[in-house]
Amino acid sequence: MTVTDTPCDTGTDADTDTDTDSTTITTHHRRAFALLGSVQVTLIFTLAAIAVPLPEIGRAFGLERADLILLSAAYGLTFAGLLLFGGRLSDRYGGRRALTAGLILFAAASAAAPFAPGIGTLLAARFAQGAGAALTAPAAMTVLRAVFPAPAAYGRAMATWGGLSVLGATAGNLLSGVIAELLSWRWSFAVPPAVAVAALVLAPRLLPDTPPSRGRALDLPGALLATAGITLASYGLVATDALPWSSAGVLVPLLIGAALLIAFWYAERRAGDPLLPPRFLLDRRRALALAAIAFSACATAMTFVTLSLHLQQDRDWSPLRTSAAFVPFAIALLTSGRAAGPLIARLGPRVVTTAGLATAGAGLVLLALTGLDPHTPYASALLPGLVVLPAGAAASFAGAAVLTTHGVPHERTGLAGGALNTAMELGPTVVFAIVLTFGSDAVSLTATGAALALVAALNLRVQRSRPSGPSHPSSLPQGATQ
Repeated sequence: MTVTDTPCDTGTDADTDTDTDSTTITTHHRRAFALLGSVQVTLIFTLAAIAVPLPEIGRAFGLERADLILLSAAYGLTFAGLLLFGGRLSDRYGGRRALTAGLILFAAASAAAPFAPGIGTLLAARFAQGAGAALTAPAAMTVLRAVFPAPAAYGRAMATWGGLSVLGATAGNLLSGVIAELLSWRWSFAVPPAVAVAALVLAPRLLPDTPPSRGRALDLPGALLATAGITLASYGLVATDALPWSSAGVLVPLLIGAALLIAFWYAERRAGDPLLPPRFLLDRRRALALAAIAFSACATAMTFVTLSLHLQQDRDWSPLRTSAAFVPFAIALLTSGRAAGPLIARLGPRVVTTAGLATAGAGLVLLALTGLDPHTPYASALLPGLVVLPAGAAASFAGAAVLTTHGVPHERTGLAGGALNTAMELGPTVVFAIVLTFGSDAVSLTATGAALALVAALNLRVQRSRPSGPSHPSSLPQGATQ
């Protein structure tokens, strides 16, 4: 997905003075977007790439189920837990400086992972990867705002940006199976350091230097409460896959995490320069957009996990054949992603988000009704849902990304990036863990589809009650394409 040369307000090359009256997107803009987009795709690729080869890793190190769950969740725990603080660091010290620091940490941890001699080293590398990603992701969005300073160009860029994360997750699930089958699970870690090093080399040439906000406080108490609260609560929910809800291994981290998050909310209400201003989330439009991102991310993650296990365990498919089964998913995702931008310009992001949520929900229900019977053909039982779901999810991500960042001042772009990526990470962890407790895979898929439909209905209600603002196409950048 790329940003095309549709006339709009935009900025000039990174190494020249910004001209917000420019009406075209230059080759330099496209290259800068491609670099930042590649980084974002890689961050989510790294999250998903371990899913398919996880059984092979378990056999190599002799791991129990609890160890596999921790290994699977390690990257996402630090990624989600540190994102808000990463956003503040990006706003405080400048996007490109934070991007460089995050990429260095991410590259170093990614380079160490394939050489891990045991589970301890691999876990440490995954935790460090997540920390680097938590600084890199919001910083990339801060730099993106500097590349496209005009609202029209930035809105168009965000319409494309919204689909990059699910594209990364899809690529991770597809390629990890191929790599595990043809080479080794260790080669699954080869892509992240290569992309990170390339980004470090190209960033000074392609990306603008973003000024720091020296007057901003770091809000370290808020950062500690948010990081510890999100990490512990997320781990407690993830642990329910191996432990009963009544066990200490679930209740202790879950309750402590919840208490820390409540303390964080009260602390932010009293802070002079809060890490997450309460009014940022109290905006109904933004809150619903973040909910759309979280539930859409949960839907795609649930589909990959549930169907990967179903195909390999119930149908006895190989990892390579399992990955091939998701090729239509990737095609539908890319096709819908390219169509989302023009639709957002014509109809508005809230309409596109609402339609995407409803479509994705229908896709999940299709999979729940027909896709989990091992005796049904792939073409008639699985394929319809594997096309409908990503078509809706891509539209939902694109529209919700525009809504999340609409009206956010430049000095809080890192905050918006941190919130957006936090929702993206909490969906496949917290929401997924809660939905799994509902019962069978079919029930879980149906429940998630119902949740998507509910968020779509709430979006529609807000749209009808507030016809102006970012829900209406006339108030958004026109000519948006992907």
